[in-house]
Amino acid sequence: MELPNVGAEVLVGAQTGIAESVKAASDIFAPVDGTVMAINDALADEPEQINEDPSHKGWFYKLMPEDPRQLDTLLSAAAYRALHTVLE
Repeated sequence: MELPNVGAEVLVGAQTGIAESVKAASDIFAPVDGTVMAINDALADEPEQINEDPSHKGWFYKLMPEDPRQLDTLLSAAAYRALHTVLE
């Protein structure tokens, strides 16, 4: 697991880390511009939490948005679930 440092400034769409598994490596991208306020160190020992509990224990990092209006461009949890269902 590679995550950004606390205090790093990130830009929307920029690669901010890599999640590696036995089968693949996946890039992690910033959803909005902002400053990294915390990273989830627990993922180093329990990376399965990304899939098992992404909304609670499986988070990558927390951002303080530079412009909170950018959050309006993101999908809600319900919209994401609906999109995921269509793509299955």
